[in-house]
Amino acid sequence: MDEGRPAATVRQRRGAVSLLLSMVLLGVFPLDVLLPSFPALADHFRNTRADIALSVSLFAVGIAASQLLIGPLSDVIGRKGLLLAGITVSMLGAVGCLLTTDYAYFLLFRVIQALGCGCFVLSQALVQDLFEGEERIRLRILMVTASGIFISVSPLAGTFLQATLGWQGSFWVFIALAGVVLLKACLFLENTRPVATGARPNILQSYGRVLRDADFLPYWLISAFAFACHFSFIVISPLIFMDQLQLSAYDFSLILLIYGGAYIVGGMVATLLGKHISPGHQIISGLSLILLSGLMLLYLASHFALSPITVLVPMLICTAGTTITRPASSSQAMSLFPENAGTSASAGSTVTFICGGLISALISLSPANLQSTLGYSFILLSSVALALNSRINRRAKSPRASPSVE
Repeated sequence: MDEGRPAATVRQRRGAVSLLLSMVLLGVFPLDVLLPSFPALADHFRNTRADIALSVSLFAVGIAASQLLIGPLSDVIGRKGLLLAGITVSMLGAVGCLLTTDYAYFLLFRVIQALGCGCFVLSQALVQDLFEGEERIRLRILMVTASGIFISVSPLAGTFLQATLGWQGSFWVFIALAGVVLLKACLFLENTRPVATGARPNILQSYGRVLRDADFLPYWLISAFAFACHFSFIVISPLIFMDQLQLSAYDFSLILLIYGGAYIVGGMVATLLGKHISPGHQIISGLSLILLSGLMLLYLASHFALSPITVLVPMLICTAGTTITRPASSSQAMSLFPENAGTSASAGSTVTFICGGLISALISLSPANLQSTLGYSFILLSSVALALNSRINRRAKSPRASPSVE
């Protein structure tokens, strides 16, 4: 455990794991459960499905903006209060989405919901606070794997909710789940914060300190580019399967259920690799799979007609690579500044969501060539990430002064 931090009790650890997985669920639920409702939302608000897809990207950017403030504040005033406040705001945003009949106001309340959901970035800081060493990496692998499982199940749940309660059903369920997580946070979480060091740190100074480190941002960019590959597919998947291939919402949800199986496989492989190779080599392995998936997407797009198989097979490979890459790169980044875990988590998660939101928005603007666009994006993003990882490794092998601590 980091110096000055009390070790977590067994009850704390069990409660923390349960809370963290609940936070992971709420982090992906507002995005993925709504995918089967794209046609209904487009009809209700008299907008195109591409506009609805862009609203998902906007949601991701809203989360990123919120995280910029939440993480550093949690290093000063503690995690618990901010988590409770964020969950409350997200619930209010969801209520607003249910009540409005205007698309502009719907977007506004989605942004409010996203601002509240930014509090779930504290899951990374809580891992840093309550766990140590290999436990942290194992828990992050579990969280990424659980995220994939939730992602795969959410569209199927969304199909059921759409059939029974309409598009509003996903917001009602989100409010109920958020209420449960609010209660769990009250019961299991202490108001953890760093040991007092004298002067209260300035938010800009906190960000400046972590961002000046030569390895911090590259590690998070690697994680962000891997996430952007997955997130881009999630955002445009309704356009591919429901618009271009004319699949039903149920068939679409079954395809994503298969897609989520890659997270389970990736999590198992990541756990195995963690016992035998360094985080740097884990990153290389995962990024190589993403690069391979991009090449496969281009090959299949040029030689075969668009079908669920030609899209799904490369994406299974990509998702396994994402599951291997992200826990290793984010753990390496978070280990650099354990005393500023909130700031580190916010900086990294903001970069991750901005990359995911902007890249997915750009891809969704070229609906006629989505498969090829995905392939080119995967190749570019994985190549840049591999170059960043190579740069980090070269710096590690060369003599250099340790980063200054201010």
